[in-house]
Amino acid sequence: MVIKLPEPYADRLQHKEPLARYTAARLGGTSDFLYIAKESTEELATVLMAAWEQDIPVRILGGGANVLISDKGVRGLVVINDVSQVTFGDWHEGRNVSASGGLGLTVLARKCQSRGLSGLEWAASVPGTVGGAVVNNAGAHGSDIRSNLCEAVVLEAEHGIHIMPLDELTYGYRTSALKARFDKRFVVLLAQFALLPDDPQAILERVEHNVAYRKQTQPPGASLGSIFKNPIGDYAGRLIEAAELKGYSIGGAQVSPIHGNFLINTGGATATDYYALIRYVQEKVHKHSHTELELEVELIGEW
Repeated sequence: MVIKLPEPYADRLQHKEPLARYTAARLGGTSDFLYIAKESTEELATVLMAAWEQDIPVRILGGGANVLISDKGVRGLVVINDVSQVTFGDWHEGRNVSASGGLGLTVLARKCQSRGLSGLEWAASVPGTVGGAVVNNAGAHGSDIRSNLCEAVVLEAEHGIHIMPLDELTYGYRTSALKARFDKRFVVLLAQFALLPDDPQAILERVEHNVAYRKQTQPPGASLGSIFKNPIGDYAGRLIEAAELKGYSIGGAQVSPIHGNFLINTGGATATDYYALIRYVQEKVHKHSHTELELEVELIGEW
């Protein structure tokens, strides 16, 4: 497989790069090719369109917090969206924040707090990026990305750059029209938000409350965040605890003793360990509570 990128991007293409360092749980094999986009959305778009035009399989990663990459790695090109830009303004219909898809959620939440803009307090200390949050409808503390999102600027292989307003994203619990697509040849370049003005100190207090609560209830260390979606009217963590699985391990992967819906890499875990533990938890919870736990994380590569 050969990938031809225009200059100056061709020299930045990496070969047979281990992907574990780019995921929150530090798991996964190698990619055939890796490109890290940092400079601009134009750089990101140029690289992606070049690969798509050559029919190269492409996977896009942000913060690596909601994906489990196989130990067998990923064929084709993996692009890390590390374009971290934010612009504040006073635009039409209350829009006042524009953030690139590669910007970290925590960074965005903190910048908005310092500007006295309220609505993203829930995102402080949430792993992942704006683009991943838009695709997955990420949320916490009773709120989510759709609550203040106006539209997303999306690049697609077939249609180029276009704007998807909120209603076209058809959000549901941890899902969207983008996430449901079989054709993954797209990327969120930008997201625009309408946040409400408030006292920066009041916003900071809410941010710190959320951060403190997260530290008290969720485990530190290498994990992918919540593994399973909460079933309607219940919580995945409660079901896992009821099945007496907290602390259970397979290899270096462990069900967190603090929160059952977190699987942690205790050191030396493989993606195979992680996946085996996921399947074991699903089996035991179904046997105990007759509930099918649906994955919130995405599996990438060969399983």
